[in-house]
Amino acid sequence: MSALGVSLSFFWVWTGAALLYAAFRVWYDNWRGALRPDEIERFLAALPGTPGAGGNDADTLRRFLEADDGREFWMLNLVRLASGDVPHPRTGAPTRAAALMREYVRGFLPVLIRHGGHPVLQARKIGGYVDAWNVPPDPGWSLVGVMRYRSRRDMVELASDPRFTAAHPFKFAAIPVTASFPTAPGLALLLGPRVWVALVLALGAALLT
Repeated sequence: MSALGVSLSFFWVWTGAALLYAAFRVWYDNWRGALRPDEIERFLAALPGTPGAGGNDADTLRRFLEADDGREFWMLNLVRLASGDVPHPRTGAPTRAAALMREYVRGFLPVLIRHGGHPVLQARKIGGYVDAWNVPPDPGWSLVGVMRYRSRRDMVELASDPRFTAAHPFKFAAIPVTASFPTAPGLALLLGPRVWVALVLALGAALLT
């Protein structure tokens, strides 16, 4: 191959890798800014009811949306799975909570990813509180999960998505006790997708050239 051909090949491979990364960032980052007041009212009015979820505080949600800074956030979830079998929300058949959670994730995860979110961490609890004060007794947490949301707008869009609401009964059936709250990403020693996607594309381009 001539020097010109090599140069052109190099150019197109790395240009393609750069365009792919740009397309990834268009999907992964929030380009629409913070929520507007009219959007907040529209989303809150459209959110479906969540029977049985008495801990959901509409005022807390409103304050969270009104304080939107347009940035991503991580939702920390503390989960206690039901012990033994529980009725399947559609068939009523006795079903393990873990199986119901898998059905919930199958319905929830594609909608989350479509909105630029993804799981960050899931960990199984292997012991009781070893450092705690002035908190209620451990209710028997089973799992800790962290989900990344592209923005607060994406969170409320997801919450009103029919595919998400269709999957939610599986979560209610499998989880008798839970607590979730949003967090701002801080120190993290794990490589996020912005870094590892760039590294994978750069490696692919380097191998091709």
